[in-house]
Amino acid sequence: MSDITVNTLAGVLSSMSWTADPAVNSWITAAIYLAIGVLIWLIGKFVIRRLVRRVKSGRSILHVKALRWAQPVLRPLDSERRVQRAETMGTLLTSVLGVVVFVITAIYILLSFGFNAGPLLASLGIVGVAVGFGCQQLIRDFLAGIFITFEDQYGIGDVIETSEVVGTVESVGLRITRVRSEDGAIWYLRNGEILRVGNRSQGDYRDPKAAQPTATAATDDAAAQPTATHPTAAQRAGD
Repeated sequence: MSDITVNTLAGVLSSMSWTADPAVNSWITAAIYLAIGVLIWLIGKFVIRRLVRRVKSGRSILHVKALRWAQPVLRPLDSERRVQRAETMGTLLTSVLGVVVFVITAIYILLSFGFNAGPLLASLGIVGVAVGFGCQQLIRDFLAGIFITFEDQYGIGDVIETSEVVGTVESVGLRITRVRSEDGAIWYLRNGEILRVGNRSQGDYRDPKAAQPTATAATDDAAAQPTATHPTAAQRAGD
């Protein structure tokens, strides 16, 4: 339904004669497309900012039926962690919205000047494939960062254990996670390289080193207790 509406609108705008000069008509139509694209981008950005602001302030938006699917992502968190996640999701949604609106608006502007968008889209597809092959690791890092944020695998203040380091998370970005290890060193971990991670703050973690002295002390106490001596056969015979 939306595609039909957009195509109908495009056909109406393209067929309208604003002036007697076709070139001027093309420029006017392109300006209208640009204005519509900017308006959609501003409205979308305003909605995203309001959602992010409500999440950062701690007010629940899960009562809205259309947003109940996001409950695992928007469940209550501590202040700093909630703010960080809200800003990350807001930045991601704003970027995606900007790219989509820009591409669609550019295509309609080219159509208003009579360009054939088919070869252009094919060329963009080839360029996209080439860029995708060249930036596989970067794309992998971004996708991993998105899933880490949405699934709440860990956040700011959590103590995590990876194959490389054990430490406290100081920031979680779409590409890099910054961790402060137990010796004070700052580690920058690429999200795509984190194959497995243990979150000590989410589970019921017990430090094995802290339990070891207790077991050792119990063993020492048992060894220190005096043992009862039993009389030998000769002693019993003497008695």
